[in-house]
Amino acid sequence: MPLSAPKDDTNDRKAASHALSPEVRYPRVLLKLSGEALMGTRDYGLDSEIVDRVAAEIKTVVEMGVEVCAVIGGGNIFRGVSGAAQGMDRATADYMGMLATVINALAMQNALEKIGVPTRVQSAIPMSSVCEAYIRRRAIRHMEKGRVVIFAAGTGNPFFTTDSAAALRASEMQCDALLKATKVDGVYSADPAKDKNAVRYDKLSYMDVLAQDLQVMDTSAISLARQSHIPILVFSIFTHGAFAEVMKGKGKFTLVS
Repeated sequence: MPLSAPKDDTNDRKAASHALSPEVRYPRVLLKLSGEALMGTRDYGLDSEIVDRVAAEIKTVVEMGVEVCAVIGGGNIFRGVSGAAQGMDRATADYMGMLATVINALAMQNALEKIGVPTRVQSAIPMSSVCEAYIRRRAIRHMEKGRVVIFAAGTGNPFFTTDSAAALRASEMQCDALLKATKVDGVYSADPAKDKNAVRYDKLSYMDVLAQDLQVMDTSAISLARQSHIPILVFSIFTHGAFAEVMKGKGKFTLVS
């Protein structure tokens, strides 16, 4: 019986062959991206141009030799908290929100692979027909081979946000930093879109964020990052090249450490 041809993993080998740029401060990072950031100017759903642009930003960082994993929210499709507020059972609403994150993860995987970045989606809720189940050691191995790993379905449990999932996965993957991609270029004392007097911070401690209730991420995520000694860098995903600049310690961002 003839042997089947070996799987062509040229793209995987190509991605893995990138040497780490000497300018890079964080060799392995987790990118936390909100679902709302993928909406663009839409009221809901995905803006393909935004998804493609974010994918290009990720590719630039991967080509710098950085090992990248990501957690994407699902608020552009369904938010568990808002569903619960409308009378839905909270656990059911949260599970629906988790499924929304899988849709976003698959969309981002498609965008990345279109531009030659090998990507794997791992879901905390097993759904073998569309993606891998979350396995920590396998995820680490994927990143070591130069693949981007997108963690979907949050933690797999209701009552936990994707912020908490991001801090959890960053801790499990032993990431050097957690990057929170937002619509603004850092952490402010108030919403800069609503308050012209809002003050922007360059550096904050974990305790500053908790004490001042700055809404960087939820308190569980901040506490876990603090416990795991993982710095959080908040930057604007809408600024071209910002992701790569932050990897070098340049550009506009707020460091929480």
